[in-house]
Order: sequence, then C-alpha cells, then structure tokens
Amino acid sequence: MEPRNQTSVTEFLLLGFSQASVYQPLLFGLFLSMYLVTVLGNLLIILAISSDSHLHTPMYFFLSNLSFADISFVSTTVPKMLVNIQTQSKSITYAGCITQMYFFMVFGGLDTFLLTVMAYDRFVAICHPLHYPVIMNPRLCGLLVLMSWLISLSYSLIQSLLILRLSFCTNWVIPHFYCELAKALTLACSDTLVNHILLYMVTSLLGIVPFSGILFSYTRIASSILRIPTANGKYKAFSTCASHLSVVSLFYGTGLGVYLSSDASSWRGMIISVMYTMVTPMLNPFIYSLRNRDIKRALQNILGRTPYVQ
Repeated sequence: MEPRNQTSVTEFLLLGFSQASVYQPLLFGLFLSMYLVTVLGNLLIILAISSDSHLHTPMYFFLSNLSFADISFVSTTVPKMLVNIQTQSKSITYAGCITQMYFFMVFGGLDTFLLTVMAYDRFVAICHPLHYPVIMNPRLCGLLVLMSWLISLSYSLIQSLLILRLSFCTNWVIPHFYCELAKALTLACSDTLVNHILLYMVTSLLGIVPFSGILFSYTRIASSILRIPTANGKYKAFSTCASHLSVVSLFYGTGLGVYLSSDASSWRGMIISVMYTMVTPMLNPFIYSLRNRDIKRALQNILGRTPYVQ
C-alpha cells in the first residue's frame, strides 16, 4: 500500500464529552463561561501589572507572562470545542489538529518553565534578599523568559514535524475534546517509535526537571523561613510565595492526574483534563489577586475604586 493512500486523511473526529444532544447547551454554557472568566481574569492581571509602576518588578513581570501563556493555552482548545458543540460537529481538519497540538505543547511547556522561573525568583527574594536586585536584573529576567519560549517552541516544532511524516489509517477518531498528541499517535499506521521516544523524553524533562527545581527552591525557602526569629517575619516571608505555591500545587496536581489516569478517554480522564487545561488557568488570577495586596490595589484602580490603605 502506498503511503499516499494512507495519509489522505483530511480531518479527525473529536468525540468530546457527550453524544446526547440534550447536554450540549449545558456543556456549551459551562465551557463558554469558564473561557470568558479565564480570558478576562488574566487580561486584568496583565493590565494591572502594566499600568501600575509599583508592579514593574521581576515577580510581576513573570506573572504577566504566565497570564499571557494561560490565555493562549485555553485558546488553543476551548474555542474549537465550543464551535463543535454549537454546530453539533465533531470534526477538525488535519491541519487544524496539527496546529492545535503545536500550540498546546508550546503554551503548556511555557507554563511549566514560567512556574519554575517564578520559584527561582521567590528563592532569591527570600534566601538572598540583599542581592535580589543585582541577581534578578532586567537582563536575566528577559533571558529566562526568552529561554522558556525558545525551549517550548523548539520541542513543539520538532514534535509537530515528526507527526507530519506519519501515515494514518482509516480510524481517525480521537476520544478526547482536543487533539491530544498521545491519542493521535495511536491512530498512525507507520512506525511511531521515534515519536514515542521523544514524547516520553520531553514529558519526563518537562515534568521532572522543572518540578525538581521548584522543589529545591521551596525546600531552601522553607529552611530560610524557619530560621526567621519572629512569627510576624515568618508570616510576611511565607505570604510572598503563598500564591505561587498554590498555583504550582494546582498545576502539577492536575497535570500529573492527566498522565497518571488509566484511561484518559473516559469521563474521569477528560474531567481531569478539564482541570488541567481550563480550571487551572481560570483560577490563577483569583489566587494571585485574592492573596496579593498589590494586585488588588492595582485592580481597584483600574475598576475605578479607591484602594484601601493599610
């Protein structure tokens, strides 16, 4: 059989959550609401940071990049899912599926690296406060974000190019609500050994290396906080990293749930995927704004309210 006949796939079918039409309006309203809250919340964080000169610091620079990555992350999957629900269609073009995979990997990886960079920023701020302005200078901050982008873009491009070389069989059904890489590889007729090796290597790299860096940073942070003599000093030190620690726990907790799920195509697996792809980006702005006086003050200024003075 010629490869040309095998690779004539023009579209994939995304099964999504439910085949019953009675649930489609409920799912559409739920996911549309979550998407709008995510985009609006993260846009407000970016606007608050850019408009308040007091927030032009490394921590908030990384946070604004994280908010942008979260907006982009949810925008790779949710709009297409909403269109499919509204039109009662499950199709996505071959090019659209590859494009969705590419940007999903880019912004998912970018989230991982930015959280690691933010953990390093909190480590320097708490463990080396006197040297913080020198270490976390604008040049280093820019380089850290640039490296995060370059690594994410490079891996995603390589993986996408490797997918383009594959031949696909007649089964083009992906049992998920977005084009998941691992599921798409199971549909290929040609050899996917190289794809799987790269997938496992990078998944381990993106999971183990950043998480180890975060764990090391917070181990050192906890050790430094415990050495602070006063309870008030310990509270102030912990409060500077509590929001980020909450986001890291939510991100890695749901992310690990996706990859450890025994059947990601089941309802349980897809609900865990929703937690990872939609709920986490939606909650991030609330976590940072509710636990951060500076962000709340900036948001109150944007919304036209007089910030309280404490």
